Amino acid sequence: MITAGIDIGSITAKAAIIEDGKIKGTLVDFTGYNAKDAGRRVFNALLEKLGLNAPDIKALVATGYGRNSVDFADKSLTEITCHAVGAHFIAPETRFIIDVGGQDSKVIKIDGSGKVIDFAMNDKCAAGTGRFLEVMARALEVDLDEFGALCAHANTPANISSICTVFAESEIISLISTGEKRENIIAGIHDSVASRISAMARRVGVEIPVMMTGGVAKNIGAVHALENKLECEITVSTYAQVNGAIGAAVLASRR
Repeated sequence: MITAGIDIGSITAKAAIIEDGKIKGTLVDFTGYNAKDAGRRVFNALLEKLGLNAPDIKALVATGYGRNSVDFADKSLTEITCHAVGAHFIAPETRFIIDVGGQDSKVIKIDGSGKVIDFAMNDKCAAGTGRFLEVMARALEVDLDEFGALCAHANTPANISSICTVFAESEIISLISTGEKRENIIAGIHDSVASRISAMARRVGVEIPVMMTGGVAKNIGAVHALENKLECEITVSTYAQVNGAIGAAVLASRR
């Protein structure tokens, strides 16, 4: 049986297709201003990539903030549920998930079957999200893909005290004007993000093993900063960015 999942995020739209319990293919595209078009576009592109047609898909589940815009889905489910199922599908030993996306960050505790035990979510402020890192990278004139790796060249992370994106950007501009090393500022930014997320994780109660999902999981600086704050190893799978879509596809297969 072939099923699909679509995860519409604030920045990217993701699609995943599984066949008989195995990942057949995934795809990521920019959401743009029209979430409905993004869902259809990424789904059709993945079908074409895999040589499939829409009737081949027996069930489809949508998730993410734009899940209700996917009008051709059989069902829509929250990203909390889908990320839990996706992480358990990829690594069944996982007990705690840190998901950092474009507009929010989430921590999810799961049991041995992938069922959600508890969770917390930051969706009211850009601090601690991919958008925050994007704004900071732009202020420092650094390509976002290189942003995290530059942390390794820091001597002493700069102290970024502001948790508001607007005020933090002003603080960074002040640090630049004083001649602070760019790498130290970048390391300080990642420490600030990690402090916010780790505090949320501790409120829920961290369980080992920990997996990080979402687009920010590709940022090695963010992963290492969180490992330092939580004092544990964090697993990042090759499917980290599409984890929610994979979970949605798995849930579609259960229908």
